[in-house]
Amino acid sequence: MTTTFFLVRHAAHDRVGTVLCGRMPGVSLGSVGKAQAERLSERLANESVAAVLTSPLERARETAEPIAARIGRPLEICEPIVEIEFGGWSGMSFDELTHVPLWKQWNSARSVTRPPDGETMLEVQARIVGAMEQMRKTYSGRPVVLVSHCDVIKAALLYYLGMPIDAYGRFDIDPASISTVTVADWGAKVLRLNEVVAA
Repeated sequence: MTTTFFLVRHAAHDRVGTVLCGRMPGVSLGSVGKAQAERLSERLANESVAAVLTSPLERARETAEPIAARIGRPLEICEPIVEIEFGGWSGMSFDELTHVPLWKQWNSARSVTRPPDGETMLEVQARIVGAMEQMRKTYSGRPVVLVSHCDVIKAALLYYLGMPIDAYGRFDIDPASISTVTVADWGAKVLRLNEVVAA
């Protein structure tokens, strides 16, 4: 049986692109992000979704809530699709990080670099792919929505595309985007990458 995954990046918050929020609490959607979440719910309303699972972080939950409400499914918290643990970098601005040598290494060789007190991209990949493989058995033949974070989604896509983790910069995953993957015993296929629902 084939299981389709809609990998949704959370909608926009006021610190996107300026601060590495990581797992810091209290990062919520702004008005733009709330409008994006509503558009996502409209886009996914007719996909016969079996389950909506979300990262526990506020910005992901706030994106997932209208989707779950629109399709009439309970919202489930899924710890394995939470944001990367950035450790000591969490809450730093990208301007600050540009002066950190390990940050430069992280962005050039993520396969072998670990943020201070954080996790590697390969560890992130293992947890999201492991969760998706388990969901494939639970929701066999039925579509599933996963609301997660940019690099976590990239890690899953790189795995299913058969690409190395250091190729993460070869495609974008925008806020409030959907990337669609089908996974089956015969393998996997990426059907859509970074689909952004127009206003």
